[in-house]
Amino acid sequence: MARRPKTTTMAQVAEHAGVSQATVSLVLNNVAGSRVAEATKERVLDAVRDLDYRTNAFAKTLRSGESEMIGFISDEVASSPFAGGLLKGAQLLAWENGNVILTVDTYNDAGLEQAAVEMMQSYRVRGVVYASMYHRVIDVPQALSGVPTVVVNAQDRAGLVPSVFPDEEMGGYAATRQLVDAGHTKIAMINIQPEVSDLPAGIGRRAGFRRALTEAGLSARPDWLLSGTGIVEDGLRLTAQLMDGEDRPTAIFCGNDRTAWGAYRALEARGLSVPDDCSIIGFDNHEMLAPHLDPGLSTVALPYEQMAGTAIDLLLNPTPSPSLHIPLECTVVTRGSVAKAKA
Repeated sequence: MARRPKTTTMAQVAEHAGVSQATVSLVLNNVAGSRVAEATKERVLDAVRDLDYRTNAFAKTLRSGESEMIGFISDEVASSPFAGGLLKGAQLLAWENGNVILTVDTYNDAGLEQAAVEMMQSYRVRGVVYASMYHRVIDVPQALSGVPTVVVNAQDRAGLVPSVFPDEEMGGYAATRQLVDAGHTKIAMINIQPEVSDLPAGIGRRAGFRRALTEAGLSARPDWLLSGTGIVEDGLRLTAQLMDGEDRPTAIFCGNDRTAWGAYRALEARGLSVPDDCSIIGFDNHEMLAPHLDPGLSTVALPYEQMAGTAIDLLLNPTPSPSLHIPLECTVVTRGSVAKAKA
């Protein structure tokens, strides 16, 4: 059996640098006001590199009562390419500040979630990002009540912790303005949920659509404001319904990119093209879909990385009275699916 390589000790680093162990500790822990000379710091850091020294993170946690880890609990963000930008944004900012992310996907399993919370507490994480793959209202686990927590891509029903989420209404408004500004007056919308649904995404996007039309002096026609479930098949079916009518829209705002893909297919099946016969704009900026449609789909990007970065910043730099509702802008990504309306 191969022998395990010996671990370099702090005493060896101190001896190599010609300083005391206390000085090494002050340098490695970046203790404020330690008054260690710059030349001494450089000697210590050179010794650390020469000896390939690694600090004992667990021992440091025991001493300080706080680790350099941030928990990231989600339903299925980490395993989803669609919302993976949330985890990416959290990792980038955490790493820049000397922290690492400890992540668990729970797949909405209450038992797994409880185990994840207990694990985070045992590691004494600095805080927890509690994230959702899609924008919804959630109940933060009671077990997190003693842990600094920020909800991301969702809203805390109780309103007890900060929630960072997309400004869905402004996103729907911005998408519709793209069509209005291109001169379209006959604009339909295919939403991603029924009128009775309480999910913030569809509610906000529909409200933004209506507001943009009202500002432009237009009215939302009830027969052109349709509700699907956010899948390709609904986009195909409902676009066919719109285009087979006696009067048909010249532009459609689709509540997500999968619905827009269905709209493309419905138009193609009727010998119509995007954007010459009908302009299409989507929502989500699904990177595996939107750029690859022909033409590329103009859409609205969800601020995944910015939401996660904001959450990490709130955990690392807490304020006495943080805002509990933090909506972030969704930006329009222009490609080739929107054209000027024909005279």
